[in-house]
Amino acid sequence: MRSKDLDADTRAVLLLTAALTLARLIALFRTPLELYPDEAQYWLWSRTLAFGYYSKPPLIAWAIRASTALGGDTEPWVRLPAALFQAGATLLVFWIGRRLYGSRTALAAAALYALTPAIQLSATVVATDAPLLFFLGLTLLAYTALQGATGGRRLALAAGVGAALGLAFLSKYAAVYALIGIGLHLALSPAARRSWSAGSAVLALGAFALVLAPNLAWNAAHGFATLQHTAANAHWTARHLFNPAEFGEFLAAQFAVFGPIPFAVLIVGAILLAWRRRLEPADVLLLCFTLPPLALVAAQALVSRANANWSGASYLPGAILVAAWLIRWRARRLLIAALAIQAAIAAAFLGLVLSPRIADSLGAANSLKRARGWAQTADVVVRRARIESPAGLSAIAVNNRFLYSALAYYGRDYFREPLAAPLMIWIRGTGAGNQAEASTPLTPAHGQRVLVVAIEGWFDTEIARDFTRTLGKELDGIWLDRGHRRKLEMFVGEDYRPRPRDPATGYPSPQWRAGDSVSPSPTPP
Repeated sequence: MRSKDLDADTRAVLLLTAALTLARLIALFRTPLELYPDEAQYWLWSRTLAFGYYSKPPLIAWAIRASTALGGDTEPWVRLPAALFQAGATLLVFWIGRRLYGSRTALAAAALYALTPAIQLSATVVATDAPLLFFLGLTLLAYTALQGATGGRRLALAAGVGAALGLAFLSKYAAVYALIGIGLHLALSPAARRSWSAGSAVLALGAFALVLAPNLAWNAAHGFATLQHTAANAHWTARHLFNPAEFGEFLAAQFAVFGPIPFAVLIVGAILLAWRRRLEPADVLLLCFTLPPLALVAAQALVSRANANWSGASYLPGAILVAAWLIRWRARRLLIAALAIQAAIAAAFLGLVLSPRIADSLGAANSLKRARGWAQTADVVVRRARIESPAGLSAIAVNNRFLYSALAYYGRDYFREPLAAPLMIWIRGTGAGNQAEASTPLTPAHGQRVLVVAIEGWFDTEIARDFTRTLGKELDGIWLDRGHRRKLEMFVGEDYRPRPRDPATGYPSPQWRAGDSVSPSPTPP
């Protein structure tokens, strides 16, 4: 279709999406910030493609593999999928909004979504949220188009709903909120139930199962590791099942991540319109997809804890609802204010990405410390490894998964060398707790002479006690900014023999005590 054939609102959303994506790509390719350890972890997964990984489904690794195959393993190409997925999600918001409310509302919804504070981070840090939101948007678009469809079109759209939902599950298991939303909408709307036939339901379930089956098979072959990890994140304990402070913090955080005006409009609008029974059918549909993530994660925060982004599945349908209500209420000034605030936040965020020194000057350097100093950290470790190599190294072992992922990425040139010692991770407990521990645990077979790299104070004494002899202690500090330094402790451990773990805690016994340290070598290198 030629550009002159597009209506003004469609041209506007395409221009908005292109401009924001270009700005984000410029930020990605010019930022001095390094990969967060989780980003490095996803890159590491992408080197060995699979249908699942210990803590997450596989789609994020597949996406990184595709982008780095195009441009190489540098940081911008690792992060590229995040910007592209969010560009696609913005267009999906427009198409869903246009189908439900018309082009005017759709354009406002796309702008609100694209400028949402949480989306700025999601579009520049590669993680599971961006593909999740894209495929949830695709699921919602197919589901809205299914309403009232008949014949072959209904069958095709039903298959599309199932396939898109399956891809959302391959992105992040938080896609279960969409499944809850569909069930809730079918329970509340007779018209929605009439949109389905037995054949379309079978097709949707079949497509969903077909897409998800390889990941389920992988989980079954690995003791359902990903599902167990996801459940463990809930962190329910009998002693702490009522945490009003966590609940309050979660709700307050939603004003920050979704935007102060949009979140207030979402909550107030849902309560008032439901109480007055003035919800339109489209409102009900979107509320069924918006409220479950917010309500269930808020409940999770009350009984345990919850991160602000755990309700991220609500952002996309929520943005459409907020735009629809503000336009319906003719609250033009409120909509402009919301967009202006969101745009200012987006511009400030991109400014911080391009020039992290702004954060330093504002006293917010702590928020960026995990994206700094990893290349220098890897250089320090590789330097010591080369010094120790003539005497023989059976492994390089770390005691922290963040350190493991960062070394794997920023030390990748060294670890590709034929004679390089393999990178491994020490397991503190009785079993694996992450992908690194599941795939490359330090074992006695590789424990003859190990270069141990420990984040100082992070159970560095416990790991030392698992060796018969330690020598060559070295302390290093990597400055991340004027106020923060990453402290490393390195030493050579010989004859790795892990002590028995405490049967009650599963951890080494006696327990680690602050202030303990390994004995330094008389002649440190």
